[in-house]
Amino acid sequence: MRVRVATTILGITAVLLAVPACSTDTVGTTSDSAPSARTGAQADAAQQAALLSSAALETRLLNESDLGRGYLRKPERPSQHDDVAVIGCPALSELGGDAATGGTLSFPRKAKADFTYGGSSSEVSEDLYSDSAAKLSNGIGRIFDAMTSCPTYQVLAGGTPIDMASQELPAPRGLGDEQWSQLLTFSTGDRSTVVKQTAIRVGSLLLIVSGSPALVDRHLGKALTKATAAS
Repeated sequence: MRVRVATTILGITAVLLAVPACSTDTVGTTSDSAPSARTGAQADAAQQAALLSSAALETRLLNESDLGRGYLRKPERPSQHDDVAVIGCPALSELGGDAATGGTLSFPRKAKADFTYGGSSSEVSEDLYSDSAAKLSNGIGRIFDAMTSCPTYQVLAGGTPIDMASQELPAPRGLGDEQWSQLLTFSTGDRSTVVKQTAIRVGSLLLIVSGSPALVDRHLGKALTKATAAS
């Protein structure tokens, strides 16, 4: 039950990323032949070329060999669409809605791997996304801001009440262009689980490592090195 609840909460977090980022694009009246238009088109083309496909992201995920002995990759499970409601946190409620009930991620280029450690309830997961820097920054930033805006709240997932506590953590310095980190404690009955979640954006690549705090700290640098090795 402890592991199942942990998986549920991490799944909710990922699904919340489905909320489309607010677009700042506007339709300009400048002719396409104008220097500014050409410059913008060239920048867009360069950024598009830098985006990685889901297949390319998959090759940059950590595997059992990278992690070391005792790690076992969990098979990918079909997406679940349990009803989800957030109580006591307006910021998260606004982001929830249809997205929290199983919407599609707004970042189409993605890859994910989940691992258990030592046959215990300890888990670590890695998510990689590729999109424009602005979309990645806006999307993950809004999620972390919303989740850390409420010290305590409750989530109803498939009718199961889960008491949540969130705490913003100092982001790891010197890694990537932007960083976010938080500690989540969720409880059902007399059981509670602590999950650390750290996100790092490097250009058009977003890395999220989640799970047992000690495992996140142990493998974050390794995950970032492999994810950006060929960038």
